[in-house]
Amino acid sequence: MFLTISATGTPERPATDLGFLLHKHPDKSQAFSTSYGTAHVLYPEASVERCTAALLLEVDAVALVRRGKGKGRGGAPDAALAQYVNDRPYAASSLLAVALSSVFSSAMKGTCAARPDLPTRPLPLRIEVPALPARGGPDIVRALFEPLGWTVTAQPVALDAEFPEWGDSRYVGLVLESAELTLAEALRHLYVLLPVLDDAKHYWVASDEVDKLLRAGEGWLPDHPEHKLITSRYLARRWSLTRQAMERLELVRLAEADDSEVEEIDNAVDESTDTEEKPVPLAVQRRDAIIAALQASGAARVLDLGCGQGQLVQALLKDVRFTEIVGVDVSVRALTIAARRLKLDRLGERQASRVTLFQGSLAYTDARLKGYDAAVLSEVIEHLDLPRLPALEYAVFGSARPRTVLVTTPNVEYNVRWETLPAGHSRHGDHRFEWTREEFRAWARRVAERHGYDVEFTPVGPDDPEVGPPTQMAVFSMTSANPNTPTTAKEEKAA
Repeated sequence: MFLTISATGTPERPATDLGFLLHKHPDKSQAFSTSYGTAHVLYPEASVERCTAALLLEVDAVALVRRGKGKGRGGAPDAALAQYVNDRPYAASSLLAVALSSVFSSAMKGTCAARPDLPTRPLPLRIEVPALPARGGPDIVRALFEPLGWTVTAQPVALDAEFPEWGDSRYVGLVLESAELTLAEALRHLYVLLPVLDDAKHYWVASDEVDKLLRAGEGWLPDHPEHKLITSRYLARRWSLTRQAMERLELVRLAEADDSEVEEIDNAVDESTDTEEKPVPLAVQRRDAIIAALQASGAARVLDLGCGQGQLVQALLKDVRFTEIVGVDVSVRALTIAARRLKLDRLGERQASRVTLFQGSLAYTDARLKGYDAAVLSEVIEHLDLPRLPALEYAVFGSARPRTVLVTTPNVEYNVRWETLPAGHSRHGDHRFEWTREEFRAWARRVAERHGYDVEFTPVGPDDPEVGPPTQMAVFSMTSANPNTPTTAKEEKAA
């Protein structure tokens, strides 16, 4: 992974001032240890007229796998081979951004004890990144850097120069040039925008990433025309963190417009006396409805089929009535995040004995799923192609056969009430279908009749008199006299 920063100069303002700003002497080659390898800083050229500093990040691919644990595209994605065969050692990404902030921390902060006047002085800069992942191609590179005062050259890299008919890869060779920016501004732009263009991070994005983004984006991010895209991608598209960052950016814009401090703007509500009731998110209402239905069924041993990142498992674990909770998902990455959310490695023995996570596909029968009181399919069926739905039906209702099955899915009729959802669009890009209330009920009744269950329907969320609730839930209960219950070998012999 490679990046160069070049500056030009004159005898009055020599280019070697770059060494003072970076706090790295041009006559030395230095190495710095990072969490994922070694960062080398060297100067291919250093004269009065031109000085170039190079940052070479030598990534330890084994450390990346061992320490990644599912974080980002290079950590541990679903395909095990991708842990070892990926672009992380070569293409600029969040790894390089972290190395920049670590190796050039003083320069990024704009401090120089030896020459205090230098950090505020714009430099004729040229930055080159030979291999930069750019989801969106050269156009998005220009859209992100040009508003910041850069002249941008983003040359697409061919998939294979010997086979031009294959077209271009998602990588570009990037050259940035500007004489209007300070080095600190340039480094902060790179720190934020390298992982934004890659659209992935090698580490888990937590709430402190909002503070990092706002610190690095101070002075330029609030007014950037693509600030929404930058914020969403930098925060790994985590909706709650993105909303938090956007609210804080809006406060900054308001403060600048009013020529006041953010603290003066953000003082309208005294939290100690704030009694306004905030709306409960639909995801929380859905979990509450599921838990209430499980409690009403008397279930103690529960399957969460398609458990995702473990939010429902976490909620069930708080209720001692559920003595065994099993989370199943096809995605190893989702299970890794769920394990981290549940803090499985830190649970006491009694709590740990109540919860199990394992990988499995709901399109196939699985003996591990048999014998449970209840199973939950929360926002799962709409992610399957319709021709694969009968396989799931048999795996759950025909083979596993829990006494109670809860199925929730979006009500497509309610979509017209979402102001931000364009007409004709699904709520999620991965939804293969979204059913009306009648379509969902017809499917549920067929499943119940075929496999010996009764079914009732419960609205989740505000029940609109015209279009119904945002989420619809079916509660399947096994009938006491069930003609489709499989017979055991002993019963067959007796017969």
